[in-house]
Amino acid sequence: MKILLTGATGYIGKRLLIQLLTDGHHVICSVRDRKRFDTSLYCNFHHKISVIENDYRNAETMSELDEDIDVAFYLIHSMSADEDFSKAEKMSAQNFSRKLEETNCKQLIYLTGIV
Repeated sequence: MKILLTGATGYIGKRLLIQLLTDGHHVICSVRDRKRFDTSLYCNFHHKISVIENDYRNAETMSELDEDIDVAFYLIHSMSADEDFSKAEKMSAQNFSRKLEETNCKQLIYLTGIV
């Protein structure tokens, strides 16, 4: 399967990524800052992993998603101190949802920040 994983630099995302790759899936890691994502940790799986940079809080900066995504994991939270948490969470989820609608994704697993 081709899986979109947001939040790949987070606690859960890092652990989930290893399991998904081990299970043989192709994983597209959607990260806010590519510099924070060390792909060398996954060198045994270089052919099964790709990285895209997206800040789902800002729709204008988002890159296109592959159409043939089977499953998406939404592990994003907006717990930055300089923003209104509820507003940032809503914007991020809405932008992600709009982008995901452009794909053939069949399943979404949603886990986000504390409300």
